[in-house]
Amino acid sequence: MHQVLTLPQAFRRNFLGNSPIWYKQVIIGFLILNPVLLAMFGPTVAGWVLIFEFIFTLALALKCYPLQPGGLLAIEAIAIGLASPDGVYHEVSSNLQVILLLMFMVAGIYFMKDMLLAVFTRFLVGVKSKTALSLLFSFTAAVLSAFLDALTVTAVLISVGVGFYSVYHKVASNAGSHDHNHSNDDHVVELHREDLDQFRSFLRSLLMHGAVGTALGGVTTLVGEPQNLLIAEKAGWEFIEFFIHMAPVTMPVLVTGLLTCMLMEKLSWFGYGAKLPAAVRTVLEDFDTEQRAQRSSRDYATLIVQSIIALLLVLALAFHVAEVGLVGLMIIILLTAFNGITEESQIGHAFEEALPFTALLVVFFSIVTVIHEQHLFNPIIEWVLTLELDMQPRVFFVANGVLSAISDNVFVATIYINEVVGALEAGLIDRAHFDKLAIAINTGTNIPSVATPNGQAAFLFLLTSAVAPLIRLSYGTMVWMALPYTITMSVVGYLAVSYMI
Repeated sequence: MHQVLTLPQAFRRNFLGNSPIWYKQVIIGFLILNPVLLAMFGPTVAGWVLIFEFIFTLALALKCYPLQPGGLLAIEAIAIGLASPDGVYHEVSSNLQVILLLMFMVAGIYFMKDMLLAVFTRFLVGVKSKTALSLLFSFTAAVLSAFLDALTVTAVLISVGVGFYSVYHKVASNAGSHDHNHSNDDHVVELHREDLDQFRSFLRSLLMHGAVGTALGGVTTLVGEPQNLLIAEKAGWEFIEFFIHMAPVTMPVLVTGLLTCMLMEKLSWFGYGAKLPAAVRTVLEDFDTEQRAQRSSRDYATLIVQSIIALLLVLALAFHVAEVGLVGLMIIILLTAFNGITEESQIGHAFEEALPFTALLVVFFSIVTVIHEQHLFNPIIEWVLTLELDMQPRVFFVANGVLSAISDNVFVATIYINEVVGALEAGLIDRAHFDKLAIAINTGTNIPSVATPNGQAAFLFLLTSAVAPLIRLSYGTMVWMALPYTITMSVVGYLAVSYMI
């Protein structure tokens, strides 16, 4: 029998849905506190508090998807004058290429999932060593991110993770061929629960190794991350020139990242080291055998088309024939046209994963607008530029890293490189020093920012994706598992910026 609620109780129940009551109370407290802080202490204090409130919503993404609470904070920020609607629109339009990427490229990857699952299943059952498999994931993600982009590679990792998980979860639940909800553990047989928990840990570590790999590769080339293109444009560097300038920092960091991957698996520290349970391996091997045995000529034709278009995707992105999002739209059209996917309902499923995150990213850009319009980072930038010239690159590296971990690496890089260009044009620094600062800005925004999910869009995408709740990957877990990488890569990056450029 349904409980009869009064109207006030119904409003309370509906606000943020099934989120814990204490969480709802905290968000309401934030919304009450912000105008008070603005009136009492001014926009600088209110702006910084707003940033940490938004980070709170990201940190508790498993309690409530951050779009709603974060969106309420963003709407209030605009309403009380911390940001303007025009400023938000400008920030969003400046990042249109990222939004197009999420809308179309992630959907394009969805239509490749059969081929991706087949390829990565062969990896998973073929490579027995967890350390070797982790290195394979990390290195492959790094190479792909150097020539594609981190979000696209992360979309592949997410698709593969969900695919693996759903295959075993179906067996663990004794589900038949009917539609199976792999997010619900109610029907998991007790015999399989321990294996399922270990499998979650196994997938968590693989996906985190892969996510860090996207950062390792993304920092190395002009097309690896959005801010790399911006910095290269301001510096006048072509693809090879950019790679050579960055190599004294990026290559030692790449080696360090791969060594850290290997060490974490060997030592089983920071949540790493979980092996693939024997029962799960058997299930995946049986699944792979069964899938190959049951494939019809149409299934083979589908896999061949997906493989050819995957190669076309790599070439199109490597040679940057068009903006990434437009390439993604091309991929959707080709995959659906040649694989017989013609109904709107079939196509619509592909966009379910990316669009909530796209909306969240626009909310994130609203918070970035607050930082921009209230000049919250300016005192730090001005202080760095007053330091002695030989100190500036290393301090730029640290400052960019810290600010990127708090906000967004593209935004931080944009602010810093524009300030440095201004200093060069004003004759305050020479070209050689400008090059050093540009290297410090690029590596600073890309390397230490792995510390938090909000530091890199790819990490944030992973945190808010369909796979995160399945494998129990929370904000805190990501920060903890990224910590050894953050320490080793940041220290090596700092030393390289200090002594090798």
